[in-house]
Amino acid sequence: MNELGRLQVQILPSGQIKSVIINKVNIMLKVKQVFIFLLGFSIVGYAQEYSLTLEKALELGLQNHQQLKIAEASVDVSKHQLQTAKNQMLPSVEFSANAFYLGDVTVLNSDWSKAQTVEMPHFGNTFGLQASQLLYKGGVIRKSIEIAELRMQLAELDRVANEQDIKFLIISNYLDIQKLMNQIKVLEVNKILAEQVLENITKMYEEEMVTRNELIRSELQIKNLEQTLLTMKNGHAILSNQLSYALGLPGDVLIIPEESHYLGIAMQAQGFYSEMAHKRHPALQMVEKNVEIAESNIDIQKSNRFPAISAFGGYNMQRPLTTSMPPMDMYNNSWQVGLNLTFKLDNLYKNRQNVIVSKSQARVAQETLTLVQQNIEIGVNAAFLKCREAEEQVYLMDEAKNLANENYEIVQAKYLNQLAIMAEMTDASNAKLNAELQLVNAVINAQFQYYNLLKSTGAL
Repeated sequence: MNELGRLQVQILPSGQIKSVIINKVNIMLKVKQVFIFLLGFSIVGYAQEYSLTLEKALELGLQNHQQLKIAEASVDVSKHQLQTAKNQMLPSVEFSANAFYLGDVTVLNSDWSKAQTVEMPHFGNTFGLQASQLLYKGGVIRKSIEIAELRMQLAELDRVANEQDIKFLIISNYLDIQKLMNQIKVLEVNKILAEQVLENITKMYEEEMVTRNELIRSELQIKNLEQTLLTMKNGHAILSNQLSYALGLPGDVLIIPEESHYLGIAMQAQGFYSEMAHKRHPALQMVEKNVEIAESNIDIQKSNRFPAISAFGGYNMQRPLTTSMPPMDMYNNSWQVGLNLTFKLDNLYKNRQNVIVSKSQARVAQETLTLVQQNIEIGVNAAFLKCREAEEQVYLMDEAKNLANENYEIVQAKYLNQLAIMAEMTDASNAKLNAELQLVNAVINAQFQYYNLLKSTGAL
């Protein structure tokens, strides 16, 4: 039956053959468009669109990101640890009380024979109140408090560093979505132009001005554009899902970045960013705090060579009074105050190695500081050059886009007047599309590189 159908088409007049082919082509194109539309809708159509600016995205991320919640909890822990260290300066106070049954006392002779039994008051109890205050231990408590303060500052700097990382992550995903959406717009515009070209080619084919091959190439170009659009919309949905978790939004929303106009980047001299990095970069400040902690540890180890002096006082009540003969059922009240001196002599020869270890750790911290300073300087230099390069790329890609558009208009006019072949038209169309996509990518890359430069200084 299929062979008969082919024979019937072959014996039709040439005009009718072209009409049948064109109708079939149009039907196939419509079916493909509907299929691609439905497939794209199945990927992202279920999602609710959520439009927001970059500033709003950063605000949501700083409020809801789980990593920041962990960092804030760590800051709270360090604050309580600081308070615990300060509590060492307070006096120690202890109260004790007990009650007991006191049996009779048996008195023995020197040969262990029983001499007599002394009756005792059987109920006894004691009350005691003791207090002590450390007065001096080589400054170990003061240094411990300083270290606790430095560690609290470290926790705060770690939170700031996490904020920088989270901001950069949000900015990167946001700009990636924005780049995809801009590319989708470019592809949709080029798809419309390709459909217009296909419409003109179809008319020319009906008038036997072009061959079937040129019609097919035009159709394939549209199909490729539709497939690329489908891939990019799918990528948009994936990136949106990833970003929604960072912002604390439902996972099924489709994030739509609000349109922003690129106005260029007002860059300062490289020295400006280097100076900013040395003042504000959290990684550098954290290493500086580690150097201070290492130096304080040296002082703590040295303080072990000094004696500990503390003041103490106490009050005691004891019943019965057993120091009298016979024992009396009365309270014995006593109190005392004084100074206590403790000196561990073995620290004079044991602690020397601990001091050497602490000094070595301080040297490691100092060398690490130098390394971090160098890495930050290298990072700022690379980010600065990349940012300046990205800015220049925008101007170059804009000129390339203008040239590609001009070339497309010229080739299109020549093709419609049968002065150019379909291959030239396809090349001009592809060049136009690539130039426009490269410009879109260059604009987003310039914004990304500027934010990367700010992150390299710790000022994002």
